[in-house]
Amino acid sequence: MILRKTLLSTVAALGVLLGAAAAAAQQSSGPGELQVITADVRSSLSAGYDDAGQAALGMALESHTPHAPGFGTSETMFSPPKTDEERAAMRAAAEGNNAFSVLGMANSDMAMSNGRLFVGNFNGFNAYDVSNGAPRLVMSVVCPGGQGDVSVHGDLLFMSVEENRGRLDCSGGGNEGEVSAERFRGVRIFDISDLNAPRQIAAVQTCRGSHTHTLLPHPTDPNVLYVYGQGTSSVRKAGELDICTDGQPDTNPETALFSIDVIKVPLDHPENAALVNRPRIFADSTTGRVAGLWRGGRAGIASQNTAQTNQCHDITVYPEIGLAGGACSGNGILLDISDPENPARTSDMFDPDMAYWHSATFNNAGDKVVFTDEWGGGIGARCTAEDPATWGANMIATIADRTLTGRSFHKLPSAQGATENCVAHNGNIIPVPGRDLMVQSWYQGGISIMDFTDAMKPVEIAFFDRGPLSAERLYVGGSWSAYWLNGRIYSSEIARGLDVLKLLPSDDLSAAEIAAAEAIMSVEINPQTQTKIEWVDSPDVAASYVDQLARTDAIEDGVEARVRAVIAGWRSGSADKAAAGELATALATAPEDASAATKARMTALSGLLQRLAA
Repeated sequence: MILRKTLLSTVAALGVLLGAAAAAAQQSSGPGELQVITADVRSSLSAGYDDAGQAALGMALESHTPHAPGFGTSETMFSPPKTDEERAAMRAAAEGNNAFSVLGMANSDMAMSNGRLFVGNFNGFNAYDVSNGAPRLVMSVVCPGGQGDVSVHGDLLFMSVEENRGRLDCSGGGNEGEVSAERFRGVRIFDISDLNAPRQIAAVQTCRGSHTHTLLPHPTDPNVLYVYGQGTSSVRKAGELDICTDGQPDTNPETALFSIDVIKVPLDHPENAALVNRPRIFADSTTGRVAGLWRGGRAGIASQNTAQTNQCHDITVYPEIGLAGGACSGNGILLDISDPENPARTSDMFDPDMAYWHSATFNNAGDKVVFTDEWGGGIGARCTAEDPATWGANMIATIADRTLTGRSFHKLPSAQGATENCVAHNGNIIPVPGRDLMVQSWYQGGISIMDFTDAMKPVEIAFFDRGPLSAERLYVGGSWSAYWLNGRIYSSEIARGLDVLKLLPSDDLSAAEIAAAEAIMSVEINPQTQTKIEWVDSPDVAASYVDQLARTDAIEDGVEARVRAVIAGWRSGSADKAAAGELATALATAPEDASAATKARMTALSGLLQRLAA
């Protein structure tokens, strides 16, 4: 079955609803195989806060660290109201409580620097020493305001703040009224050079706050750092921040909607960080109309309700290729970031099965990008056996000539229960040479690793999951972000704390592939700022290519045996350089009918052996 065949007819109907030109601009694309979601060992795990059942394949839980004091317990978990009475009770709890937040102590995003893991929280952030063994708490900063996403650059930590309860001084009392001189919504900057005395040194106010943010170094000036701020909340009153006005651009050309925030940080004086642009990256490239992308709603009777593109939820920059991937509510987009203060859209795509484009992750080559769909906003059970396999899933797109083309969907293949919030969420690349692997969170669907080397046939190769927090009622929990950071998978568990997992060899991932990935180390990692990975020639890298060729029956047994013999000698310090040179020549030309992945692996292995022979 062709994945997009049915829904393409609904998109074609947009020509009647929106006009032929608008419909052509919004066409979806991407044939692929229809995925089937079935029950497996993860589907019936026992519930519990501290003692839920666990299941894993290809990875193991190495350590679990509970919430830091003051950053969450089972008593602070949020359960979405189901009835009018429960909704009224929640409104009553919020009324008059300026510090109220339904996810007031939820863990959020992460970053790593110098052996320290920084974990955001709606109540502030924590830092853990992860340089040796299980995480050890070394710093806690209480600073309520949600969303709490963090990034690090040198001695600076950046934190997203979006909720109306956020205050300039980080205190927890909330704010009175619609307009408050004490309210803060935007990006905070902390000096963390002394972990015993972190200091907020700047707080850049923005109109819609900061739901997420992205760090982008200046391409030529090491003293300048840019922050792309993505606000998704309501627009502030002009009386509170005079640059802010609301409304649609047809009636208010100065609206704070339909833009992102660009903050410039002079690193010699970061306290002078300031908002320098609010680019209209959604404008129609022909007419200049500000609201130039998807208008929201249903794209035909077979579609779900889709978001309007007046914001980006997440932007991932890849400076080495000069592009950023924007997951922008109703569209996925590419941005040219060669001029950081003025990012310009090069491509956009729409798909009627994507309710809310949430995040973007490039592969290492920069010729693919994975967009996630946060259908239901992360608080609903969207991975049941009855839910469509193309809703709340990953969309894999290819990039050619700075243009996006949708190829396939991939969703968590395990049917989850009705009390488990589950949908595609945050992840990043695992640096295995010769493959495109992505680890990501699925909230209470757990952690999953997807191989998308073949953009048309993504497949899960490993997972870790716990049972629901409760068997009777849905409480929002699970993995918010799951990232590969210097040899381990770190997962910020919304309700339970922090998990660290280790990859294990399996039929789908060899010991050499894991070792090659674990050898990639970085001083600083911000997952939304991707950096190009370069592997140093090693026996593990060579063995990775051989394992991949053997796994797909793309190498003759005799050649495989000879290459493995060369690698074994290399490991022992006595590589047969003559044999390496002969094999480099033999592997230099792949069969014409070989797949693109096979050709790339053979070329890489041939080049590596040639260098070994030199």
